[in-house]
Order: sequence, then C-alpha cells, then structure tokens
Amino acid sequence: MSISVKNKPAKATDLWFSDQKLFVRLVDGREIGVPLEWFPKLKSASAEDLNQWRFIGDGIGIHWKSLDEDISVEGLLR
Repeated sequence: MSISVKNKPAKATDLWFSDQKLFVRLVDGREIGVPLEWFPKLKSASAEDLNQWRFIGDGIGIHWKSLDEDISVEGLLR
C-alpha cells in the first residue's frame, strides 16, 4: 500500500532581528537567519519600521506595509 502525503508549505511562528540578520522560527521548530543585505528595504529601514511586520497566509509570508515589502518563508529556505 502506498500513502501519498502532500508537502505542506513552511510556516513561520516568530520573527526577530539582530543588527545584520533577519531570524524566523518555523512551526517545526527550525530557526533560520538570513542577512539583511538580501533585502535592501529592510537593511535601510528604521527599527520602528522593521517591527511593523505581520504574517500573511497563516505564516507562509511576512509583510511590512510601511516598507511595501513581502517575503515568503519558502523563499528564505531556498
């Protein structure tokens, strides 16, 4: 017998910053960190703007309205 399991998209549960990196915690417990250099809008943003984010799509993406920036969690994993 064969069982088919569909791949579920990676989802984030938390987000934080250091001076040089964006960190994301995933629902499966993994934590990933990526350089802010990858995202010029985030790198040049104020701390206030950086902290005005929200998850979209139940955690499959992150949105900053004031920066007009969207990042997918799957994109961070690639």
